[in-house]
Amino acid sequence: MPTLPTPLLERLEYLLCDADGNLFPSEEPAFDASVEVTNAFLTEIGSDQRFTAEELRLASTGMNFRTTALRLAAEVGVTDVDIEPWVTQEKRAVSAHLAATLRPHAPTSAALTAMAQYLALAAVSSSALARLAGCFTATDLDELIPPDRRFSAEDSLPTPTSKPDPAVYLHACAELGIAPEAGLAVEDSIPGVRSAVAAGCPTVGNLLFVPLAEQAERAAALTEAGALTVVSSWQELADLILPTLAARDSSGGADGELLTTGTAR
Repeated sequence: MPTLPTPLLERLEYLLCDADGNLFPSEEPAFDASVEVTNAFLTEIGSDQRFTAEELRLASTGMNFRTTALRLAAEVGVTDVDIEPWVTQEKRAVSAHLAATLRPHAPTSAALTAMAQYLALAAVSSSALARLAGCFTATDLDELIPPDRRFSAEDSLPTPTSKPDPAVYLHACAELGIAPEAGLAVEDSIPGVRSAVAAGCPTVGNLLFVPLAEQAERAAALTEAGALTVVSSWQELADLILPTLAARDSSGGADGELLTTGTAR
């Protein structure tokens, strides 16, 4: 049974949610679109390597296209490639495909709505903001996590990066005005957990959209990467944290103020 320490829960102000493969099942359809651009990029740089969508997913889950493409180029000794046109092309292809294929996931929406009564919600992702916008609209999550509470390692930082670099979590916490320990990160990938943990955020692993055959191995890897516990769904997380949060806020919390829906103290 997953557990989290009560003192940790009592100091929380934000739920910091990774997006792809965590808030919505975007990993597989994203790679269906990304693989065509990736293979065209490999042809351009003279690499003989080619991927199927599934091979690309397994090779790059938790990383954005920029990081993956630069790594693939470095593997064949190419260091002077102009990556920006490829980033733009992949972003456009994936964003359009996800916006057309994703649908709302009622159990996730319900659990997030319940937790938003006690914690403000934010998204912390390696993906581009344009891609996130299409996903949030397609899954009816725009009101729960509006654009001003979405942070992208690709677009929100002075220099684009990707998880496991902790920069995007540090940036998100600074913009939200919280210490990292006041933001509970929820991640489905190993790079994501490493990013959040390195930033100082307590972190939970989430297996909801991880393929069933990979869940046991992923749970062990997320724990090894620093996740405090691993849940099977957003509802399981809600069941884990809401009793403590409700008790905290019924007495006014540590600072004597009640949380309002979607708004940090």
